[in-house]
Order: sequence, then structure tokens, then C-alpha cells
Amino acid sequence: LQVLALCLQLCGQPLKLHWVHKVLLVLTLLVVAAAFTGLGIKWAEEWKSAWISLQATGPFLHIGAVGGMTLLAWPLASFIYRTRSTGLRVFVLLLYCAAMIALYLAPLGITSPCIMEENQLPPKPALVGHRGAPMLAPENTLMSLRKAVDCDVQVFETDVMVSADGVPFLMHDEELTRTTNVQTVFPERAALNSTAFNWTDLQQLDAGSWFLERRPFPTVQSLSPDDRQEAAEQRIPSLEQALEAAKHSNISIMFDLRPENHSDYQNFVNVTLGVILQSGIPLQQVLWLPDGFREDVKQQAPGVQHVYGRKRVENEKEPVLHVNLPYQDMSSEEIRQYRQDNISVNLYVVNQPWLFSVLWCSGVSSVTTNACQVLKEMEHPIWLLPSSTYFMIWIVVDCVSFLIIIWAFVLMK
Repeated sequence: LQVLALCLQLCGQPLKLHWVHKVLLVLTLLVVAAAFTGLGIKWAEEWKSAWISLQATGPFLHIGAVGGMTLLAWPLASFIYRTRSTGLRVFVLLLYCAAMIALYLAPLGITSPCIMEENQLPPKPALVGHRGAPMLAPENTLMSLRKAVDCDVQVFETDVMVSADGVPFLMHDEELTRTTNVQTVFPERAALNSTAFNWTDLQQLDAGSWFLERRPFPTVQSLSPDDRQEAAEQRIPSLEQALEAAKHSNISIMFDLRPENHSDYQNFVNVTLGVILQSGIPLQQVLWLPDGFREDVKQQAPGVQHVYGRKRVENEKEPVLHVNLPYQDMSSEEIRQYRQDNISVNLYVVNQPWLFSVLWCSGVSSVTTNACQVLKEMEHPIWLLPSSTYFMIWIVVDCVSFLIIIWAFVLMK
């Protein structure tokens, strides 16, 4: 409505709005402004993704912007021929010309990893199941691990805590209320930290029904009856059970040990290492994320692969071979440099095919995802343009736009 009103004004057409229309337009503007402000505050971190989304859509946004500005040539030409003020006509015309020239030259500043030749495309990134396959099964359960294996993931990513009697188990939250029925079984202890429960207590909890009741993802409603029954029967698995399943499925397991600020954290590390060493899983299949007491881990289990949640620094004492970072924290240039230096880069959490495509073109080694069933099916990035093809599209679009603008001014005259 605003664009239409602007075009009508430029053409000298009276709007003749009723006062009700004016009030509604003002209210609409205020509501939209408030909504965008609220979203910007609530999801401030998502603004970090803006540059990546522009890399994915830049070439197409350029074509759309050129097309939209080209269509404005008709009302603009009408306005210029109708107005009597020479100064105003010159100002508007120069402003429009400057905007069009900037758009015509915009591809000089558009960079996208997916503008490359087909033979330059890096291998498809490996998939890391975020707490398994949380869109298909309750997170951090053996069912979720099995579903992740069905999605051809190479790594099962999880979180480990240690019970009060020294049993490491899979759990992300420090409290059990979100993913178990602890409020029903132990109502007086529901608010306690997960580590305050012994293993016998934890085994009494239902770790799957919440998934069917709350439906954290839309995919839950499409589960088969057998999957629903299996989900409802899930219990909290121990790390030993998860290691056995990972060993049997020949996938790696990557985990964080929580909570990091616990007073008995060093004991947590030792207990967890003991379970890993006793499990018989090849140590190269274990990816260790926790930073605390990392040197002790290297001494006790020298075969474990260490993954760092930070970028490498200058004068690094030991080479950093694996990094695990949010996808917003790594630029395409950094990913390429790490790849050249044989450093494995895993980025999280990547669920959308467009985002996966950009990171694929950038050369990332792997991504942690909730949507392994979606990314598994992708055999190619959503789009891939050779630079020569994009150059041709750019020139043709600009030339057609220029001719249409000249035509519009000639017709209006």
C-alpha cells in the first residue's frame, strides 16, 4: 500500500483516503515497526546470520532490486514530465540515476561461495546428529541415536552428566523437567540438578513421552505408530549404553561434559574417561569437547580426538586439528583457510538447506544438525553458478533494465 501510494503521488493522482484508512495505515506501520523491534531484541543473535543469508540470496536480490527499480521508471517519468519545478525534476532524476547505477554495479561487491565452477565444489559436509535425530525421536536417547544412524550421520553429538552415584548419562539440561516426567515421579525433587539423582532414580523416569506431548518439531506428528510407541518407551541412557551403540553402528560420538562449574568436575572427567576406556570403543571414535582438565585427558586416553570450541590462536602449543563453532562465527574465507591447513571445521546448528548449501560451497568439513533426514537427501547445493554464467546474467539484466527505462521515458513523453 505504501509503494502504491508513493507511485500515485509521483503521478500526481490524489489518494482521497478516508480518515479510517489513514488511521489503519498508521496503526499498521506502528504494529509492523513494533513487531520488527521486538523480534530484533528477542532474537538478536539471528542478526549474525544476515551476512550469510545475503551470500545465499545476493545474486537473486540484485535481480529483484533491478527489476523493482526499473518498474518505478513509469511513475517517475510521469512525475518529471508533469512537475513544473526544474530543480525538483533534476534532483529526483539524479537520485534515481544514482540508485540505478549503484544497482547496476552491485555485483562487483556481491560475493557468494556458490559462485564457482562445478568441478571446484568441495565434498559434501559430513552430518553430525545434534543429540541424535531430535526431529524424529526424543533427544539424547538410544532411539535418537539409531534414527541418526539411519540418516547416515558420522557423529552422534550429545551431552553427558554424572549421577550422584558416579554413572555418566546422557542429558543436556541441568534440570530434568523439560525432557522427563520427574515432576510426576519425584515432585519434591524436580527442581534439583540432574547430578543430584542416583542412577536408580534416573532409570525410573520416562524420557520419551514429553516428545509426543509437546511436539518440539512439526515432524513429530508424522511419526509412524511403531515410532510413537518406541518413543514413549525411551529411558535416559547411560554413556556406557551410548558408547556400545556407537561402537556397534561404527559412528563417532562427540560430547560435552556438564555442568562445567560443578565442584566435583575433575571427578566427573575421571569417571567419564573410565567408562570410555572400559567400553572398548576405538578411541579415535571419541571426540572430546570439554576444555576442563584437557591435559589429564590427553595423558589418560591419548587416542581420543580433541575438538576445540574456539578458533586457533597464534603460537599454539599443540596443533588444533578439530574446531566446533557456531556457524555465525566462521566466515567463508576462514573456512577455506582452515581447510587448506587440514583443520576439520564443524559448525552448528545447521537445519536449513539454503544454509547447508552456503557452508557446503565454503568447504566446511561437517555440520551439526537437527534435520539430518533433510540434509541427507541433498545431493547438490540448492544453486551453483559458474562465474561466467553469473557475469552473463548480470550484463543481460542490466542491459534489459536500461532499455526498459529509456522506453518508459520515451512513452511517457
